[in-house]
Amino acid sequence: MQSSQVIIIGAGAAGLMCAIEAGKRGRRVTVLEKANKPGKKILMSGGGRCNFTNLHINPGAYISHNPHFCKSALSRYTQWDFIQLVQQYRIPHYEKTLGQLFCENKSHEILDMVLKECEKAGVQIFLNADTANIEKLNDGRFKVTGSQGEFVSESLVIASGGLSVPTMGAGPFGYKVAEKFNIPVWPTRAGLVPFTLDIPEKERLSVLSGVSADCLIRNDRIQFRENILFTHRGLSGPAVLQMSSYWMPGETVTVNLLPEVNVYELLKSEKQSAPNKLIKSILSELLPKRLTEIFVSPDMAERKVTEVSDVWLQKISECFHSWTVKPSGTEGYRTAEVTLGGVDCNAISSKTMEASTVPGLYFIGEVLDVTGWLGGYNFQWAWSSGWAAGQWV
Repeated sequence: MQSSQVIIIGAGAAGLMCAIEAGKRGRRVTVLEKANKPGKKILMSGGGRCNFTNLHINPGAYISHNPHFCKSALSRYTQWDFIQLVQQYRIPHYEKTLGQLFCENKSHEILDMVLKECEKAGVQIFLNADTANIEKLNDGRFKVTGSQGEFVSESLVIASGGLSVPTMGAGPFGYKVAEKFNIPVWPTRAGLVPFTLDIPEKERLSVLSGVSADCLIRNDRIQFRENILFTHRGLSGPAVLQMSSYWMPGETVTVNLLPEVNVYELLKSEKQSAPNKLIKSILSELLPKRLTEIFVSPDMAERKVTEVSDVWLQKISECFHSWTVKPSGTEGYRTAEVTLGGVDCNAISSKTMEASTVPGLYFIGEVLDVTGWLGGYNFQWAWSSGWAAGQWV
């Protein structure tokens, strides 16, 4: 049996950050990771360039049944703190769009940096370490039994993530630990995930697979201005991924495919200045040809703009400004970037990340009911929540 002061289950962003901070305090830290290498999600994120944080982090960009919960950790360990660490290691990075920060080279630079910090802090990491059982001993310590043997510690941190991308080893482990200790867990669902469409709509749009367009997507509660991408399964792209976290089955969303242009006013203007111009010619200057062919019938597209009444020009405009979509569902956890729901934050201290009813048990990162927007927000939650717990474990 191996003894340490802190056991952390999960060597992702949150777990490693917690390990660093606890180790800096002189705590003996053991990290148990069931995969064959640490930080797999760090390596795969951002297309291999790791979107490690965002310049515009704010609590309003997070979804939780307790919307105030994330404020404490995010304010105590900010994006600027993490950026400072990245700069200290001289890792080249750049802002892509909307404050999203990426490595100029490869994401392994972020993982190497974090692992180097773990090494400096004296952290022990065990890989291929499946956990079979957790129990709280009479002396208040925790005993963790698994494929790498038995471990005991004063503090136990659950940093095992959510259900997204099961091929990377995701699973319900953290939720089961919470339930074992009678800590409530909110129902989970896939977030930041592409929409699927019913068969007729999917077939109608199939010729658009690979086409993308800047759009404004909205429902009754929120809107996002980013790219939409048509796929052979449905709709993806940043705008759709963002909206998916705020969408419930059965709801519709409205897409404005030309948020910068008033199509009706443009067509009316062309009617005066270039009356012989074809409708399709005008629209092809605004959007990919394949897209306009789907939204405007061939008969209408071939007409001269002067031949079309203002009423019909308005209808054409609405096709692009108010396209209503009713997704049949999402692609689920297989391609989701995050998990919505999870361990109830009302049962966790926002200052320490410790369970209110189980002294010494902590939950950090994606396993908690905190989900950020696309674009580095979830990494920052991992860094911040891990840092917060690391001050106390």
